[in-house]
Amino acid sequence: MAFFFLSILFLAFFSLLQPPLFSTATLHGTSLFRSHLITQLDSSSKNNATPTTYFEVTKPINLPRTNPCSYLVLQHDFGYTYGKPPVLANYTSPSNCPSQKFSKIVLEWNATCKGRQFDRIFGVWLSGVEIFRSCTAEPRANGIVWTVKKDITRYYSLLMTNQTLAVYMGNIVDSTYTGAYHVKLFIHFYPAEEKYSDYKQNPDYSYKAFDSGADLILPISRNMPLNDGLWFEVENSTDVLSKEFKIPQNAYRAVLEIYVSFHENDEFWYSNPPNDYISANNLTDTPGNGAFREIVVSVDDVMVGAVWPFTVIYTGGVNPLLWRPISGIGSFDLPSYDIEITPFLGKILDGNAHKISFSVTNALNVWYIDANLHLWLDEKSIKTEGKLLKYSSLPLSFSLVTNFTGIDGSFLTNASRSITLIGWVKSSYGNISTKSAQGLSYSNYMVMGNEGNLQIVDHIIYFNDTVDVMMPSSSVLSLESIKKFLLLLYTDNVDKGNESYASISNITLGFDDTRVKTSKYGSSACSTENMQNAQGYMLVKGRLVVSGLGSSQQVYKYKDDSCFYSRNISSSNYTILHDKVSDSCPRSILSRWPFSFGKLWSVPARRVFLASHFGDIKVGA
Repeated sequence: MAFFFLSILFLAFFSLLQPPLFSTATLHGTSLFRSHLITQLDSSSKNNATPTTYFEVTKPINLPRTNPCSYLVLQHDFGYTYGKPPVLANYTSPSNCPSQKFSKIVLEWNATCKGRQFDRIFGVWLSGVEIFRSCTAEPRANGIVWTVKKDITRYYSLLMTNQTLAVYMGNIVDSTYTGAYHVKLFIHFYPAEEKYSDYKQNPDYSYKAFDSGADLILPISRNMPLNDGLWFEVENSTDVLSKEFKIPQNAYRAVLEIYVSFHENDEFWYSNPPNDYISANNLTDTPGNGAFREIVVSVDDVMVGAVWPFTVIYTGGVNPLLWRPISGIGSFDLPSYDIEITPFLGKILDGNAHKISFSVTNALNVWYIDANLHLWLDEKSIKTEGKLLKYSSLPLSFSLVTNFTGIDGSFLTNASRSITLIGWVKSSYGNISTKSAQGLSYSNYMVMGNEGNLQIVDHIIYFNDTVDVMMPSSSVLSLESIKKFLLLLYTDNVDKGNESYASISNITLGFDDTRVKTSKYGSSACSTENMQNAQGYMLVKGRLVVSGLGSSQQVYKYKDDSCFYSRNISSSNYTILHDKVSDSCPRSILSRWPFSFGKLWSVPARRVFLASHFGDIKVGA
């Protein structure tokens, strides 16, 4: 089934682009998904002096009607900053704002760049707590500008106290890489429109325990001083990197928020062939270890969760011309991943030091990983108590089927994992039991053809988690999240002689995210579907893209109980061809769950679709 689908996809890609027929090439000694290509196609153009605006398609943030208190917290030019300490600034809380109760807090990143530069990963931390990770846009000769706005309300308690702000962006400016990034970082505080209790719609007092923002956020990151970012750097499959921490003894809830990005030999980990294929063909500069990666998160050497990450493609990835001006999904605002570890609290409420550790299965250099530990504290109690009742983490289910002759062949990788934690915590809210469960499924079908110069990747991840909370009143609060990450990628490279090659690339990249929250007071649901298609051609000499084209189409849809937003947009060669927006969302929504669980969505139809689609994938396997 999967092979038939990919065969149809292969023919569709070629009919779409209608490329010329090329002679057989032998470029397979290097990765097909080339990174660090230099694009300067318009360097001689002096007619267009207007900078190009780059952007990532996403839903606008719902904001209250109040006027924000806005602060410029950093202005800096990032030139030669590679291997240098992060840029630091004193962050002060918004004490001079007339209101001290905010319903929305938004980070705004504004940046410009002109000239030639690679994509650069960067992060923003407040006293070691990462609040934003992103990738820079790649500039052009007439300049570019891009703005990212991120809802950072979940860091409310952190933002209300003075902190040290740190920004790391490793950049190089010289005669070749001429672009410096000119950055302004703002934080906007929107006062609440009315005074209201987070739980006034839930008269059960114990519900407040799960309907408010964290009282304390601890950084699980490296300590400064550093000549790099504050993230941990996982360089191989045996690396286990840890950070010690202590929590207040009156904590009653804990959530780990994981930030992750992948680079260098694992930037395109989902396209890495198995090691036996590399050895059999004597490939010396092809990243290997197969196409499966898993971030394992442990507390005191006990695995509490896993992250199977979304395949973010950075702005210089595959074909840089694909991401101009519409950036790849997640590239300007990399996702973070939450793991509910409340059932594990009973193990770490003793006032002693404990440790959180990270490792990456099959990793090559390098993965940047850190975390934030969100803690909810019982202000009416000096010490809570808890117990882990059940722990279940079955060994990873993994299979790899290879079929290759020489440099051409196919590889099918399947994996699955489930983790369940059940425990109780006793506080002034009563005795609350929590069950946290993760279920993950993975399939990657890879084809190598045309003497190794053609590669097709059909990659899909199902990343589902649930949290069930038993209240003292015997009522149950249930949170369910169903995610699907999808990547279909085709590329073919053809030797053109004189140290140049032609590259054809086609990508389908997207995710579905469905969430629902249910309690005895009712339910709320929301869904997001975000799908991007891109097609491109480029002629590369050395690392310089001397000619080419790129086009993309994207459909974004968001729906909840009171809101529908969609955007259908397409572009070609820096030009927007079509842009249609439908928006029925109220300007301001007073969320019943403003901090803890984000967007919430309707599941029945999506469950049927996901189950049937996953069944097809398994049958094809």
